[in-house]
Amino acid sequence: MMMSSPRKAMSCMQIQFRRSSTTTPSKTVSKSASCSIYTSSGQKHKLQNDNNNDNERKFHTLNCNTPYQLCFLRHGQSTWNRDNRFIGWTDTPLTNDGVLEARVAGQMLSRSSLQFDEVHTSLLRRCIRTTNLVLMEVGQEYIPVHKHWRLNERHYGNLVGMNKKEVVKVHGEDQVKRWRRSWDEPPPPMVDDHEFHPALDPRYWAVRDKIPKCESLKCTLSRSKVYWEQKIVPSLREGKTVLIVGHENNLRSLIMNLENIHKDDIINLCLPRAIPLAYRLDPETLEPLDRPDGKLDEATGFLRGEWLGGDEAVKEILDKDRKQVYDTSIEENLEIGAEQEKWKRWTELAIGPPVPEMVAKTAVSGDFLKNGFIPGMDMDVIENVNESDNRNDYDTGASENKNETVPRKNELDDDDDDFDEPSVAGGKI
Repeated sequence: MMMSSPRKAMSCMQIQFRRSSTTTPSKTVSKSASCSIYTSSGQKHKLQNDNNNDNERKFHTLNCNTPYQLCFLRHGQSTWNRDNRFIGWTDTPLTNDGVLEARVAGQMLSRSSLQFDEVHTSLLRRCIRTTNLVLMEVGQEYIPVHKHWRLNERHYGNLVGMNKKEVVKVHGEDQVKRWRRSWDEPPPPMVDDHEFHPALDPRYWAVRDKIPKCESLKCTLSRSKVYWEQKIVPSLREGKTVLIVGHENNLRSLIMNLENIHKDDIINLCLPRAIPLAYRLDPETLEPLDRPDGKLDEATGFLRGEWLGGDEAVKEILDKDRKQVYDTSIEENLEIGAEQEKWKRWTELAIGPPVPEMVAKTAVSGDFLKNGFIPGMDMDVIENVNESDNRNDYDTGASENKNETVPRKNELDDDDDDFDEPSVAGGKI
């Protein structure tokens, strides 16, 4: 019996692997030659390595074959994405499907010829794991990966852990949409004895006084903008190509600032999981340059960036996400339905089985809570908690990732001291 087309079978979860029309052929660069970057006029500009000329840029970007300088990527499916629950700062791991989504994102980036010089992500493992898997696919596990709490997802307050559709049934679609997507309306604040309070997590010891009870998008931007201005902008000005692996609302805040989206319009911007969004920036102003077709993206209607999976695929995914949360007439969980299984089978066939270190961890997060961890507990107990968490970890480098995810107090203190307080007024908002 003849097999149906993968393109038809994958339906709304179909992802088109495509090479951008603006991508140039690879060139062999000799040791004495310099890589090139693209200016706003489309001309290639060589990055010289002339130490005697202070006016020349010294950094040699690895991204010699595309005009993109910046790429945003939301993490793959986590356990609470699958279960349709509000997540916030809760450290939910990737599912097997989430691992597959991250690998597909890596394949898209690889086939677009994008190469990165550094990655920035949050302290939450769904983003850290996505970063690791993407770098495996593009063959760039050697580049620096910077993690910081300012890139965490927005704090969903007392909604954390609740089923989104059940909350819609109680409070209505309009109210839940304002809590999730509006500019300055935060959800109800988290109670101090909440089961998933971030203060129970040792990775936030050094910033316990900065943990919010809840956040609007405005609050989220106030912290993410600090990191953007003091860490990411300097890298972009040096000529580096930057990948930001983040969470939907944190990325929405950064994209709102970058694209100058009005606060009344931002409620309509949603982002899909694991589809790279690539930008060409003016090298002087760092403003987004127009897409080659001169239009905004068809998926959201707001963006000058290019979806490497194609606008149509993104539109279909966002439509499915909307139904998953707001359409109370649909009782089925769309994250685990027949279409998802169909997509999974075709995708596994297309990209092949994962290597052992890519196998997903799907255990329930919050092992530190199960072990009775509270701030101030003896360090021997904390080590036991970390060891328990690592036994559940899904890759062979679990102990390494533990050290990455839970920074030492002094490291986080030193990193945080580098930042000034945010200044949202006077920005683009």
